[in-house]
Amino acid sequence: MKRKTKMVHGGITGDEKTGAVSVPIYQVSTYKQEAAGKHTGYEYSRTGNPTRHALETVIAELENGKAGFAFGSGMAAITSVMMLMNTGDHIVMTDDVYGGSYRLTTKVLNRFNLDHTFVDTSNPEKVKEAIKPNTKALFIETPTNPLLKITDLKKMADIAKENDLLLIVDNTFATPYWQQPIDLGADIVIHSATKYIGGHSDVVSGLVVVNDDKVAEDLHFIQNSVGGILGPQDSWLLMRGIKTLGLRMEAIEKNTHELVKFLENHPQVSTIYYPGRLEHKGHDIAKTQADGFGGMISFDVGSAEKADQVLSRVKYFTLAESLGAVESLISIPAKMTHASIPKERREELGITDGLIRVSVGIEDIEDLMEDLKQAME
Repeated sequence: MKRKTKMVHGGITGDEKTGAVSVPIYQVSTYKQEAAGKHTGYEYSRTGNPTRHALETVIAELENGKAGFAFGSGMAAITSVMMLMNTGDHIVMTDDVYGGSYRLTTKVLNRFNLDHTFVDTSNPEKVKEAIKPNTKALFIETPTNPLLKITDLKKMADIAKENDLLLIVDNTFATPYWQQPIDLGADIVIHSATKYIGGHSDVVSGLVVVNDDKVAEDLHFIQNSVGGILGPQDSWLLMRGIKTLGLRMEAIEKNTHELVKFLENHPQVSTIYYPGRLEHKGHDIAKTQADGFGGMISFDVGSAEKADQVLSRVKYFTLAESLGAVESLISIPAKMTHASIPKERREELGITDGLIRVSVGIEDIEDLMEDLKQAME
């Protein structure tokens, strides 16, 4: 199946008993057993739920992996994957990583003696230098949040294989419609499905796909033991979102290219970060490992005051956390999504106080350009 067809017909579709074309919402906690220990495959909804299983099946197919797992949030998904590690292990992580991932690593996982090193993973040599005898995994974001840095996944896969490491890729920005990291050598793919996969700002969730039977077994044990599972109602919402993911991503990308052209010609914009620009560092790599460049743009207007002015005047861009929705969203990473990162660290990475991050939606592009134009006057 082609990609958009797989999003509609992949995984488990409909209900054989009733003929319903949509997987039912099994709002149930427990299941009747024929005899003690003899059941239909479902015994308790923390362990498994038919609606959640349908979602987990389709995301595994979309990412070309062996098994999928649905969690109550993107951070629950990342935390559960990190629990595959043991005390004393070390992880090499992308430096320009989502603020929540940074907070989890530096404020929570460090309490369990899980060591880490943040490096610019767009530089393979720096990744090699950061590997220690106790390193167990590479954790990659590409494109990154919010500077949209690009990491060569094939090179990371080679490094991981040479050093017997798990390659974990946060694929939230690219989505499985544009990029399939497992095809490029990744072992585990993570999504904050709150974003593009859900796509309508109405669900918080996380998805994981793995490409190894043993890792799948271990992660299911963690999912069941910790219990950070996604409920059936939210699982159903994600399956509905997946059906239109391809259409939304194509519309969003078209709008994004036009908005970038507008920003390139605006005198108040000093720097633009978007992988689709020829000038963007990593553009050539992004072009070879993904079929699209996504709907995220970051641009610098020079100061926190100017950034605040823009955000206070926009009408069609909603000032809000999150991204990947049908409506366009706007934020200041330094004050919002990345506020948990110390200021010195933000400045070191290039996350300035005047940096604005935009998640482009599916509105008419003329309205979006006019909105930014009047906000920056």
